[in-house]
Amino acid sequence: MATLRERKTYRDQVLRVLYEAVAGNRLLGITGAQLRRDLQVPEQDLAAACTYLAGEGLITVDWDPGNTPAMVTLTHEGIRHMEAEEEGTATGPA
Repeated sequence: MATLRERKTYRDQVLRVLYEAVAGNRLLGITGAQLRRDLQVPEQDLAAACTYLAGEGLITVDWDPGNTPAMVTLTHEGIRHMEAEEEGTATGPA
């Protein structure tokens, strides 16, 4: 099981990779398999990070059987969070 620091890092990485991959367009998403390849995160830790971020309203996740993210997209709030981070004014989850 990941430490608190690792879990926070995974969450930040998921948001960052997703934001960069979709260029801030909430109509686009990436597959869980691509996220896992890009981040090289254990499957259960990726699922936990996605569950947390979805609970915070920053992403939406379509799940495959076995608790594996099939498709992950940013929500409007997720885009706003990443834009605020880019501007240096971010606060809150992750």
